[in-house]
Amino acid sequence: MQQTLHQRAEAELIAYGLSLPETDVIPWLAAHYVRVKGKGFAVVGDRGQADELKLVVKLPVSYEMIQHLPFVRESVGWHRQHQWAIIHFGPDDDPFGEMETLKGWMRQSYVAMAPKKLGRLVEGLGARG
Repeated sequence: MQQTLHQRAEAELIAYGLSLPETDVIPWLAAHYVRVKGKGFAVVGDRGQADELKLVVKLPVSYEMIQHLPFVRESVGWHRQHQWAIIHFGPDDDPFGEMETLKGWMRQSYVAMAPKKLGRLVEGLGARG
């Protein structure tokens, strides 16, 4: 069966997460939980929704700045308090138009959750690349 646009975007985001140092992915509820050294830094997808894409990341630097974007859902409770952003692309949205931004947010979340040494390594790669 051919993958939908959203499933391909989900696969690309998971692959990006796995390209960062010392990461893994585990199934979590109906999504994929991307971790660094056992600490989650992204929740990607919703396996029950082939025509939608969901991404949840911790954004201590840009959380407030992105709240006006049409694909960012309002965070409440714990998510809001800890600056976890909820990004959602519906059936009519093209997540590939924002792919570099989404990867940047995953990198920011990785840096926030990773041990300091790994976080500094990835920050350095981002500044050069």
